[in-house]
Amino acid sequence: METVREEEYKEEQENSPENLPSADRENFTRLCNRMLAVGFLCKKKAGSKKDYYFIQKHKKIFENYLSVLGYDLEINEKYGVVQLVNRYQYNHYRLKLYDTIILLILRILYDEKKRELSLAEDVIVTVGEIQDRYQALQIRSGFLDKTTMTNALMLFKRFQLIDTLDRDLSLEDARILLLDSLVLAIKVENIKEAFEKLQVYKKGEEEA
Repeated sequence: METVREEEYKEEQENSPENLPSADRENFTRLCNRMLAVGFLCKKKAGSKKDYYFIQKHKKIFENYLSVLGYDLEINEKYGVVQLVNRYQYNHYRLKLYDTIILLILRILYDEKKRELSLAEDVIVTVGEIQDRYQALQIRSGFLDKTTMTNALMLFKRFQLIDTLDRDLSLEDARILLLDSLVLAIKVENIKEAFEKLQVYKKGEEEA
């Protein structure tokens, strides 16, 4: 028993942030705070590739540290996405109705376009495509107003679900990079389920 405990203690010490070189400890602290703030990290997002591989390399250290805070660290190597999941359902962000609708539209567009592309290819849509899909749903007549659209897209950018390729998101041809983290953020059995959710929101608008 003592030998087992000694081995466990030794393993725990080996997988401690304190054993990292000084520069790596700073990186570790930065990335822990980043993950706690946004929940996702995507290898494809500009400037995130080195961070992704750093977390992958020191996965056990991140897991041990974040587990104490109630988080599970998941690395999806197929999509190149790191995700934090709170075991106690804390720190969830409550989306507004139209933020949720836009997010579901993005998920549907991601799925549709991904069928035409390889896994390695980027999925890019325009603000105009999002507006067209919103109109097709007939939730409310007209387009989404520019403020609602811009605020939602900037929120999803902050949470590493998308990236913006153009500065002015009020333009119809402004391009949005859909990140693979969308697959993990909205885990639907198939795209039909996302459509059904949108129909629920549509019914809610009609009855309001």
